[in-house]
This record gives sequence, structure tokens and C-alpha cells, in this order.
Amino acid sequence: MTGTAPAPFGADDYRARMERAARAAADAGLAGLLVAPGPDLVWLTGYAPTAVTERLTLLVLAPGRDPVLVVPTLEAPDAAHAAGAPALTLRDWTDGTDPYAATAGLLGAGGRFGISDNTWAMHLLGLQRALPGSSYAALTDALPMLRAVKDAAELELLAAAGAAADAAFEEIRKVAFAGRREREVGADLADLLRRFGHSQVDFTIVGSGPNGANPHHEVGDRVIEHGDMVVLDFGGLKDGYGSDTTRTVHVGEPTEEERRVHDVVRAAQEAGYAAVRPGVACQEVDRAARRVIEDAGYGEYFIHRTGHGIGVTTHEPPYMIEGEEQPLVPGMCFSVEPGIYLPGRFGVRIEDIVTVTEDGGRRLNNTTREMVIVD
Repeated sequence: MTGTAPAPFGADDYRARMERAARAAADAGLAGLLVAPGPDLVWLTGYAPTAVTERLTLLVLAPGRDPVLVVPTLEAPDAAHAAGAPALTLRDWTDGTDPYAATAGLLGAGGRFGISDNTWAMHLLGLQRALPGSSYAALTDALPMLRAVKDAAELELLAAAGAAADAAFEEIRKVAFAGRREREVGADLADLLRRFGHSQVDFTIVGSGPNGANPHHEVGDRVIEHGDMVVLDFGGLKDGYGSDTTRTVHVGEPTEEERRVHDVVRAAQEAGYAAVRPGVACQEVDRAARRVIEDAGYGEYFIHRTGHGIGVTTHEPPYMIEGEEQPLVPGMCFSVEPGIYLPGRFGVRIEDIVTVTEDGGRRLNNTTREMVIVD
């Protein structure tokens, strides 16, 4: 694939994100946010430590205060070179001192704080010891939509990642399947994702024949046979943003039943996509797709949610699932991926990443959703 490399995010982008996060914290009744290394820290500051160790690194965001990144002294030079560093203050600490006491001084007497989900337990317990009056809520619970609405630049990156995954599918459908092991095809997929610009491959599911009835089978040593249905689900990160797409192919001509199941899933995926528009609850996307599968008599074989959000990680809020009443908002991006899984026989799943527009939805994956025959 060719094209102009996207402009990197700068200090102003990260400053705006940190200000937005601090406002969201205040609106949620939180005294502030505490963010350890992981996707939230990357999204807020552009900083990803080369190695996550037992030493405390923590971004402190509080309404009305400048953001502070607490870092070990030996890692401070790397943190200072992060794209978002000019928008925050670095506070380093040396071995032999108490980083929790230093952090507590930034938090006041106590309060309730949102804390990133992947914060180590030892760090949370250390903060609790330093601030006995404090309490904490996981960011997924306290601010589940913090990263959910993407700006124009993020949407461009997600679209480029989706196009790269599409290009990988167009190439993989040309290779021989019959007589090869699933892991060999999976390796081909991973190589193709990297060829088309992915820096990180998160998964390459190749579920052939009965293995396709396990949604998270990934790859194995089963030799793909003529007559197999093969579920291909693959994705990762390109320029820091995720791809995730699924197509189900068939080795040779399918049976009438296999075509029927594939057609039902394709219709369900289309119904889920058609339900996407601003103001609609996430659960309505799930209901729309599930209704098609249930009406066709396969309801008990659709065993997972219809979709998940995507951004700087390949799975994040919002989730397209019954009970999720969060309204869709322009800029949200998520998968629509219904499936039917017939135990011991085969499975079918079709998945696109979709973004919410001002008046509906837009697919970020555009390969054919018809049955594809491979050799």
C-alpha cells in the first residue's frame, strides 16, 4: 500500500486529551485520574516506557491542576522525549525514596480517584497506605467512554488500519489452503499485516472445519482439508491504531447448508450495521444482528456479543451487547461481528469495523462479504 504517512500527534493534541480527561473526571465526581503505563497513558501523553517494571510511573490528572507525570529518575530522560511531555510536568523520584508519599502530595488529603485498569496491585496498595482516606474506581467503570469518541485524525488512522487489513485479506485469499496447517496460513496473515504497515499483530485466527466453531480458536496444527469452512479473524496495530476484521472462506464448493448459514450471518451483519446511527443504544446493534440469527433458527449458536470498541487497543469500550444502554455518538468506532458456531462441524463469522457518522455509520472494512471460495 502507498500513501502519505499520517502526521504524528503533537503536544497540543495530548494537552487537549488530558484537559478533556480531567473535565470528565470532575463531571463523574472524581477528585482526579491516576494513569499507569498502558494504552491510557499512551493515548493521554504519547509515553510508553520501554520496560514496565516495579518502579512507579503514574500520570496524575486533577481538575484545575497541571498534569504531572511521576517517573523513576532513571526513566525521566525517555519520558521527557515523549510527544506529550511539553504539556505536563515531570516529577522524578530516586531509588530509596517513597514514590507513594511523593504522589500523595499531589493528590491532597484524599478523595475518590479513577485509576487505569492495568495499574499493578502493589502500586494501588501503596497509594492506599499513603492516603488512607482515598478510594479508587477502575477507569473502565468510572469513565468507560473516555477514549471512545475519536477525532478526525484518529478516524483517519483507524481507516488506514482497516484498509491495510483489507489488503491482507485480498492477498490471503489467493494462497493455497488445502493441505496446509492452520498455523501456516496464520503466519502468512501475520506477514501480510506487517507488509501492509502493521507494527504489531495481535491475533490471527484460522479456524478450519470444526475448529471454526470455537470463536477464539486462533491457530493449530490441524491440516486444512478440501470442503472445510475456514474462519479468518485477524488484526493488530498500524501507526498506533487498531484493525480487526473477519471473513469466512470455503475450500472448494460449499454445501447448501454451509451457504445458508453464511447467508444468515451476512444478513445479520448487514442488519447490525444498518442499526448504527447517533443516539441509538449500543444494545440495539446487538439486537438487530441477533434477531436475524434467531429468526433463522440459529439463536443458540450465536454465543458472543455483536461487537467491541477499537482504538489504541483492539478491544475497548463501547460494547455492542444486551444491557448496554450507552447511546452511539459520532466518532465512536466498533466491530459488528455476528457469528454462528455449530459444535463439531463449522463456524461462520463476518466482521467489519464501523464508525458512527452524523447520520448513520461508515464501514472501515470493505472486502466482499459474499462467500469466497479458496483452493
